Amino acid sequence: QVQLVESGGGLVQPGGSLRLTCSISGFILEDYEIGWFRQAPGKEREGVACIDRTDGDIYYLASLNDRFTISRDIGEKMVYLQMNNLKPEDPAVYYCAADSVFRCGVRGLPVGVLSFTSRGQGTQVTVSS
Repeated sequence: QVQLVESGGGLVQPGGSLRLTCSISGFILEDYEIGWFRQAPGKEREGVACIDRTDGDIYYLASLNDRFTISRDIGEKMVYLQMNNLKPEDPAVYYCAADSVFRCGVRGLPVGVLSFTSRGQGTQVTVSS
């Protein structure tokens, strides 16, 4: 059974950093596309970042301007999202998601993560002074 459990969310001041963690079980991490998407109240879901399982290519939401970094530890079965210089537009529930079929990168963007069939419960990120 595929399971993903996020942690690491919280309240941070603008300009601060958080590292989200996704602990996975029930599947082999390198056999799955893996990524993060977010959803803020009243807004559409956004693919934030993802890792392609076949070539390891990484895709990011263009508007992040290199503030976020996705990584994975295959041995520890963990996926991370390091978020730096957090801004007022970043607050949302962040979800870790995985899929063995859909490709995560579409035209250079992590749009495919929105179609992934497995996801966690999400972790809330709040940015406020």
